[in-house]
Amino acid sequence: MQYSALVCGGAGFIGSHLVDRLLADGHNVEVVDDLSVGSLANLSEARANGSGLRFHHLDILAPEFSELISIRQPSVIYHLALLPPSQTTNSEFLASVNLLLAVLEAAQKHKVKKVVVALPANLIYGEVHARQLPVKEGHKPEPMGVAYVMANALVDLMTVYRESYDVEFTALAMTNVYGRRQRPRDGVVAAFANSMLKNISPVIYGNGRQTRDFLFIDDAVDALSRAMTKGGGLVINIGTGVQTSVQDLWKLIGASTTLRERFEPARHGDLQRNSVNATRARIQLGWAHWTSVKAGIAELLGDLN
Repeated sequence: MQYSALVCGGAGFIGSHLVDRLLADGHNVEVVDDLSVGSLANLSEARANGSGLRFHHLDILAPEFSELISIRQPSVIYHLALLPPSQTTNSEFLASVNLLLAVLEAAQKHKVKKVVVALPANLIYGEVHARQLPVKEGHKPEPMGVAYVMANALVDLMTVYRESYDVEFTALAMTNVYGRRQRPRDGVVAAFANSMLKNISPVIYGNGRQTRDFLFIDDAVDALSRAMTKGGGLVINIGTGVQTSVQDLWKLIGASTTLRERFEPARHGDLQRNSVNATRARIQLGWAHWTSVKAGIAELLGDLN
């Protein structure tokens, strides 16, 4: 079945890959992006191949956003411009509430039936004890931090609009997504790949033994695509459940070089460990990851060379 999708943040890393997937599946796609983070270059393939793509250089908070929803009447709104994956400040959290409210208000006003959002799993769950990994949905960190409170406030907002205004939602709690088009500042995989390409020593913050659940972009986009019609009213973990240390990650990426890593003090707020249980995703979305870290890194490096 053909749907019309509006992707907020569609010129960004994850958003542009989602646009490619939706167009390949035969859907009509509208992209809204203010290009503060995203780039039109990320949409070059979609613009060349997809006649069903329209781009709008627009701030979600602008009055024209609601007007656009009224005119285009999308079947689903993807909100991928909600929160950065790391080093999120309190002001960014507060801004995210306004952004989500603008999307939900437009959806409610113009009868859009579904909103799909992506949230960083590390912000939702915080530091989790090793024996509780991979972490399941609903886990509450001890002590609760600002990130947990604000991330769950966003979910509460969506729940209110679902119950009061019949705006369905699915919130995907994604782990560390990596792949082509990611900026070096936005992920350790991209930073390491950039170091290798430029032949400069990679920086590891902390001792390198901290672990992450690395999720290949194609797998992440597959989950987003499935959430278009499934998983209503739920927070759903999207990840591999496999922990890889930052030091082991560099061994994979830098295997063909003689570069030596450079260690810097750990950054405030960096987690020691992270991985999620994706059982709910298998049940509700029919989703499971299929790309191992080794295979994903090999594909990324092949694309970059």
